[in-house]
Amino acid sequence: MSVIYRRIDSPVGPLLIAGADDGVRLIEFHAPRHPVAPGADWREGDHAVLRTLQQQLQEYFVGKRRRFELPLAPQGTDFQRQVWWELAGIPFGGTISYTELAQRVGRPTATRAVGAANGRNPLPIVLPCHRVIGADGSLTGFGGGLPTKQFLLQLEGALPREVDLFA
Repeated sequence: MSVIYRRIDSPVGPLLIAGADDGVRLIEFHAPRHPVAPGADWREGDHAVLRTLQQQLQEYFVGKRRRFELPLAPQGTDFQRQVWWELAGIPFGGTISYTELAQRVGRPTATRAVGAANGRNPLPIVLPCHRVIGADGSLTGFGGGLPTKQFLLQLEGALPREVDLFA
């Protein structure tokens, strides 16, 4: 099965999006911490799932979408996929800690493993790993960078928007 990809612009910078007939496979920020190298079966082009993803991302960024309705096909281990599916249950505008995420997947002592799986999430924004924060409320690691995480949480109302004193 061929994986089709293309680059799109967004308020958080350029994104690489990829999908196949089974669903969305990848959303990658401009300078990812764990880049995915396109394989031999990848080709640049157009696909209905990418058009739908791009439309829903645009709606999200302008505040018209709180939930994504897409076929998803993230590639990873069973444990990683378990963590990623749990991310989908974090409501728009909400946050949880890594400890709580570990409890939700039934592995309360595996906070580090859950954090590592969270960091390998191939579908950020759609599977909202940005909604996972430190137990003390701090913004911790994010593949798109902490400014992007802050932007997404502010967009969703989970963090207050910074006041621009010079506006």
